[in-house]
Amino acid sequence: MCYDRGQRELVYRSVALRASSMKRPVFGVSSVCAVFLVWTLFSVPWGSSYPLEGGTGSPQLRFVEEFDRFRLGFSWLNMSCAVCKAIFATLDIALLSDSNMERVAHALGEACVRLHLAEVQVCREITELFRDDVIRALQESFLWPSEACALLVGPTCGHFDIYAPWNVSLPQVPKPPVKPPTPPKPGSSQSRILFLTDIHWDAQYAEGSLVGCEMPLCCRNESGRASWKHTGAGYWGTYGYCDLPLRTVENLLQNVAKSGPWDWVYWTGDIPAHNVWSQTRAQQLNELVTITRLIHKHLGPNVTVYPAVGNHESTPVNSFPPPFVHGNRSSRWLYDTMAEEWAPWLPKEALETIRRGGFYTVEVERGLRVVSLNTNYCARENYWLMVNSTDPAGQLQWLINILQESENKGEKVHIIGHIPPGLCLSSWSWNYYHIVNRYESTITGQFFGHTHVDEFQMFYDEDTLTRPLSVAFIAPSVTTYVNLNPDAKTQKIEPDQNNFRMEETFGGSV
Repeated sequence: MCYDRGQRELVYRSVALRASSMKRPVFGVSSVCAVFLVWTLFSVPWGSSYPLEGGTGSPQLRFVEEFDRFRLGFSWLNMSCAVCKAIFATLDIALLSDSNMERVAHALGEACVRLHLAEVQVCREITELFRDDVIRALQESFLWPSEACALLVGPTCGHFDIYAPWNVSLPQVPKPPVKPPTPPKPGSSQSRILFLTDIHWDAQYAEGSLVGCEMPLCCRNESGRASWKHTGAGYWGTYGYCDLPLRTVENLLQNVAKSGPWDWVYWTGDIPAHNVWSQTRAQQLNELVTITRLIHKHLGPNVTVYPAVGNHESTPVNSFPPPFVHGNRSSRWLYDTMAEEWAPWLPKEALETIRRGGFYTVEVERGLRVVSLNTNYCARENYWLMVNSTDPAGQLQWLINILQESENKGEKVHIIGHIPPGLCLSSWSWNYYHIVNRYESTITGQFFGHTHVDEFQMFYDEDTLTRPLSVAFIAPSVTTYVNLNPDAKTQKIEPDQNNFRMEETFGGSV
């Protein structure tokens, strides 16, 4: 059930009157805001290889797992249903007025500190960074107390259906008969692809700084200097909660350039470091421009790079409003710069859809097309999806149209993106899976990043769930975060674009 803001205000005024008649105060905004703080900030915004059984799983279990992972020692499970609903009613009343945003933001920061969610500095800075977008998303959403409390307390307290099931529309065109793949002829030509993802350059990386610091990201000037008792950050990088200095990124690009030639490159996002509490738009754009130009410099003007948008490209992290959000809170500041910097690689039509929603399609060569999806529109951590999670930007419907056109023309299609579909919201994942099942003869390659490790996801036919029909390749990260070696991958494609072979990886210890 959905009401406009005026109707909700009338309802919540009556709730507030009932609450004010209680002898025990029910104002608990700090606890509520702490929950949202955990949701938006600590629900694995940096890559994580958590395969989810049967979709995204229970939201309640998701919260529990994250709280347990950070050993917060706080539980809302002891909260009664009545108290939970009263708290959320009070919060919603407060958010009806912009004048209360400062108080709610202050409560966020205090809750973060008192519940020991992070260091005091991180709590203060991240609250300041996130507050306007998170609160605005809450104001625009239709999150009722019963839905919020179903999420926190359990299904006995209400029904959570903000991310209700939805379906895309497939064309009324029968699926062509599936032809089993045929081995390539001996000596046939091959295309060689370089696959880069999750660079995470840290402009503040400092050799000799403390590796085991108290902050979420270490090996920086602010981490403090190492002593004989503690490990110091290395010249090229360090195992631990550390990202990479620019010299290591450039060295990797120099080496992969020598290992060419490359027919083209898939680059699936995540450029900035993991200092998500202290990022600015100017810094994010500087890092985007710097890494884009380094790739262009070392790989040369004759190698086309096909990028995808990572969840760390925006600030606040994971903040990707759908295109119907306009003004300063939209993502135009990011998409416009991407279009400008990626113009040497992409045609005008692709740049137009990048500016609108961060996705595009382009013909790679005769008979092969690439589709770059903005999978931030499926991310559980993108709090803007509280406003509308039903195919934001119409991206999946757009994908279906592209795939149908390619099927009609006999083209093969590669899909690239940052977040693997198995880590997306359940309805989005199901629709994507349904699309892959329908167009299995057209989609001959899928490439993603985000998890920071070398893995893959299998797709099986909908009827029997036993016949494999597609595979999504997930590449390891360039960054060492967390305790990893810098890496990139190479893949060879047979001439019919239907046979893949993993050739080699580029990596090394630090």
